[in-house]
Amino acid sequence: ERMGRIRQAFLKRTAMELIKRYRDLFTTDFETNKKVLEQVAQISTKRLRNRIAGYITHKMRQLQ
Repeated sequence: ERMGRIRQAFLKRTAMELIKRYRDLFTTDFETNKKVLEQVAQISTKRLRNRIAGYITHKMRQLQ
């Protein structure tokens, strides 16, 4: 089997860490979360940032 889930695991782990640390900064709005991510984390690519922001948005909506 190819190692296709490495990034996804990294993505979810990173997102959960960031939620733990900055829960009060993140909202259920994707655009807002993208901006917050720019401030609090050094993420190499725009695509990765967007995927992490998307997952955080998804999680924040579940937590509401």
